[in-house]
Amino acid sequence: MRNDRLLFPNKLSRRDFLQQAGMAAGAAAAGSALLTTGNRAQAAAAEKPVTIGTGKWTYTLDPTWGQLPSGMTYGFGCAVVVDSQDRVYVTSRSESPCVAVFDKDGKLLETWSKDFADKVHFSTAQVKATAHGLYWSKEQDGEFFYFTENVNKATGDGARVYKTDLAGKVLYELGKNVKAGDASQPFDFTNPTDVAVAPNGDIYIVDGYGSQLVYRFDKNFKHLKTIGGLGTEHGKFKTCHGVWVSTIGKEPEVYIADRANGRLEVYSLDLEYKRTVPGMRAPCCFYQHDGHLYVPELTARVSIIDGDDKVVAQLGDGLEVKNKKQDPSTHPELFATPHALTVDSRGDLYVVEWLPNGRPRKFKHTPA
Repeated sequence: MRNDRLLFPNKLSRRDFLQQAGMAAGAAAAGSALLTTGNRAQAAAAEKPVTIGTGKWTYTLDPTWGQLPSGMTYGFGCAVVVDSQDRVYVTSRSESPCVAVFDKDGKLLETWSKDFADKVHFSTAQVKATAHGLYWSKEQDGEFFYFTENVNKATGDGARVYKTDLAGKVLYELGKNVKAGDASQPFDFTNPTDVAVAPNGDIYIVDGYGSQLVYRFDKNFKHLKTIGGLGTEHGKFKTCHGVWVSTIGKEPEVYIADRANGRLEVYSLDLEYKRTVPGMRAPCCFYQHDGHLYVPELTARVSIIDGDDKVVAQLGDGLEVKNKKQDPSTHPELFATPHALTVDSRGDLYVVEWLPNGRPRKFKHTPA
């Protein structure tokens, strides 16, 4: 498989980019003409670099990253992943685009909408209604995506997990509405939220908006084990929203973001309970980079923990302003509802939020 191939080559033309640039220039000129002495000072202040964190964990906002063409908008931010070439994929609850793809320098490469929906046998409206998780996995035979769908309670659609390659071919799917076949199987998910893959190829799926069950499959999607259910004791969950196989320690471990219980639960690869990391604020999921786990917490911050489960940084804590119900867009240094994140090879941080416009943002790693 060629790693330089993207899923649906629906690239923007030179004319599209020139038109967008002209519109942006016109808007900037109009805005400049309206500035008074007072709001010129405000605009100048807004142009100062926005930073979050301190010391080694300092990041600077890139205010130009993540822009879409005219007529396209993000919806509620679902997921963001980066592949081996530092291409960034943003999913949100939007029909146009369902997915936006950026290169490592921030150039918009592609937007996927109807072609993507056709590939997964949905309309764009169905994709929008069920979009949730996206996991990138580098395995022995290539790079792959695992998409996780929520259930559309109005229609019963969704509740699937499917694996694709980077050329867009659906390689396997399983879920409640899936027919049995060579590359598919019915499975009784009620409302899955996330997927993780272990070094040996085992696949872990959390049913975080439904049964509160955690499933383990082998690399061929043979069901091996189930744990969980609703509760507060160890081995039970209240919104087991995210899952990750950490390879930071001596042996891989399964981390589960137990969101409503405000904790991380840690298990062996056999899903035997090992320990708990308490004190989290509605953790959603994980990303591993340079010996650390990054955790987006829906209650307005991002935490970073080391290999000993010690919190080494907490970024952009916006709980106070969130409680005041202020507009998060007026606080670029704060998070409102981080739902997912990823980190590229340079250590730059990308975050999407559960807000109507997704608020996808890039923060360059700028250690002090």
